[in-house]
Amino acid sequence: MTPEPIIITSDEGSVGTAASGSSLVIGDWTADGVESEVAPLHVHHEDDEAWHVISGALRFRFEERVLVVEAGSTVLVPAGVPHTFGNAGPEQSRYLVILSTKLDELIARLHDADPNDHAEVYKLYDSELLE
Repeated sequence: MTPEPIIITSDEGSVGTAASGSSLVIGDWTADGVESEVAPLHVHHEDDEAWHVISGALRFRFEERVLVVEAGSTVLVPAGVPHTFGNAGPEQSRYLVILSTKLDELIARLHDADPNDHAEVYKLYDSELLE
């Protein structure tokens, strides 16, 4: 059976949905209306990750640089680049995150794991916590 294409629309009802293929996941996510980071500085040694900001703004922190990107911008973080990200300000942000199925599994595993075990979970997915 041939897989069918999956479409994520720009409708408000699509927030929180994801489209998963055999090697790539696209998630339609939101970030709360406070300045925040989703994780400590970390690196994925084998996987690229990208974000497209639909509304609001996201703040990216790299080892020696902070970048705020507004709606309409896309950020690609190649494998090997230490990073973290989060909402950039008082308004909620909406964005598409594009990542490998391996990184999607990492995120799901982190949500279920005790925070004291996060460093070990990162290692299972060829990634590393740096803080």
